[in-house]
Amino acid sequence: MPHRPLLFLDVDGPLIPYAVGEGRPSPGYAPLRLGGARRWLNPRHGAALLALPYRPVWATTWEHDANEVLAPLLGLPELPVVEWPDGAPAYGRTHFKTAVLLDYAAGRPFAWGDDEITDGDRDFTAEHHAAPALLHRVAPALGLGADDFAALARWAGRLTRD
Repeated sequence: MPHRPLLFLDVDGPLIPYAVGEGRPSPGYAPLRLGGARRWLNPRHGAALLALPYRPVWATTWEHDANEVLAPLLGLPELPVVEWPDGAPAYGRTHFKTAVLLDYAAGRPFAWGDDEITDGDRDFTAEHHAAPALLHRVAPALGLGADDFAALARWAGRLTRD
């Protein structure tokens, strides 16, 4: 693939499951103390993300803190960061991130892994972004799991066949 699609990564929900309650997230997650609270993180996710045919980009309200705090725990290099403008616009039923991510993608193919993606975000993206885009919702109680990684790999694989 001459130009890898972007992979926009959210943190809370996909990489750090937050709706776990008394349960456990997907296999491979381990508890850790982060910001004084017990969180879950899968240390193998860094290698798994880098193995996908994408250019990963932080798309999280953690912004640059994701590189400082999470990247070392996941074995990730410093990644580009989407910076959210104050009062990022939401259009209709879209998440505040949607229009900003479309601007950042600038017509390039992308996948976005987030726990807050809705049909409104998918509809807006289909209407305003001509390149292929996968908006993949991750269950916030489970975090990224094998099925999510498989879906991301399948979608990127279809780009090379088209």
